[in-house]
Parts: sequence; C-alpha cells; structure tokens
Amino acid sequence: MSNRSGVKVRRFSKGFVVAHGVNAISFLALYITALPMYAHSFSWLFPVLGGPANARLLHRIFACIFVTPTIIYLIMDPKGLALWMKELITWKKRDVQFFTEFVKDLFGFKFKHVRQTFYNAGEKVNSMLQVLCALMIICSGITMWFSQYFPRAVVQWGYLFHDIGFGLAIAVVVGHVYLSVVHKNSRPGYTGVITGEVPAWWAREHHTDWYDEEVAKGNFPKIDKGSKKKEKGA
Repeated sequence: MSNRSGVKVRRFSKGFVVAHGVNAISFLALYITALPMYAHSFSWLFPVLGGPANARLLHRIFACIFVTPTIIYLIMDPKGLALWMKELITWKKRDVQFFTEFVKDLFGFKFKHVRQTFYNAGEKVNSMLQVLCALMIICSGITMWFSQYFPRAVVQWGYLFHDIGFGLAIAVVVGHVYLSVVHKNSRPGYTGVITGEVPAWWAREHHTDWYDEEVAKGNFPKIDKGSKKKEKGA
C-alpha cells in the first residue's frame, strides 16, 4: 500500500482509554485533596474543598475511584489487560538495548529505534512503577482509613508508606508526562490515550514488531520508514 498522509491506526481500546482517564483524574484529585492535610502551607485549599472534613471525604471518595481502573479495563477489554500483564513479564535482549538508545534520544544525541512490541521497555518500567506505587498507596490507605482494625504499629507504618508511595508516584507521573507529552519524539503517540489512535508512521517506528504483525493480519497499512518525512511534507 502506498504511503498516506495523516493515516492513523488504533493502538488502544476504549477500555484502556477509559481506565487510563479514570486513573489519571482520580490520582490528581487525591493529590490535591491530600495537600492541605499534608502541609500547612497548602491550608488555603481547605476553603476551596469545602473545609477539612469535606476534604477528607473527597479524598476517600476519590480513593475508592482510584482502585477501579483495573476493574474497568478487565470488564471492557479483558484481552487488552491480559496482553499488558503478559508484556510486563516478557523481557528480551532488545528491551535492554532499548534503554541504551533511549538515553541517547533523551539527551538529544543521534539514536536508532530498537524493534519493540505493543509496549516498549520504557512503558513496561513505567507500568511496573505505577503498579508498585498504587499498591503502596492503596494498602497503606486501607490501614489509615480503618485504623481501628489494625495494630498501632501497622497504622504508623501505613502513614510512612503512604507518603513514600505518593512521593514516588508523583516522580513517576512527572517523568511519564514529560516523555509522552513534552518530548518531541514521543509526543505524536500521546493521542493514543485520548482517542485510542496514533499516527501510523509513529507506531511503525516505536512499536515495529507489533505494527508488522498487524500489517501481516491485514489490520494496518504497510508503510516504509520514509512515511514520516513524506507526511510532514504533504
């Protein structure tokens, strides 16, 4: 098939898009509602949130929402969830090579794309860190919310791990947003978490093995490595 300007392909299902959106919004809401309870310098947020009691209530409501993305993904796209879990535990030599080229790309040096599957090695690491942070936040949050059912020492450790989990999660989120929205080579793929679709040339460059598999199945158009340049000049 000849190259076509503006061709897009579906990368993510509606289930993923919804789950990702719920996860992002609930995490941001948790962070905002927690700030005035965490540091006095953010106490000005209490009136905005309706007072300390309402801030705590909102925090707990969004905490309940925060645990739903995996359930949403499972219901709406069980195959997509299974693929994600499978990819997280599947590591090959090319995944290690990815990071060598990724560092070059990050600092503006000339690099080459290492053939990757549906999720590249960087996305796998991001997912694992997100899962770790979520587990720390959720488990510690349960001990804090239902403190009457846990030993005092467990509750105290819960507060510590809650802070660590959130702190680490913020760092991961900032890195994730930078690499997916700000960094010029990754930016075109950001539409995937909003519409589910990404530019065909971008998918071909960043997830070559997956793209070629879909081409073989007849799901995606066959494009060459020059498609990006041709699209830009169209």
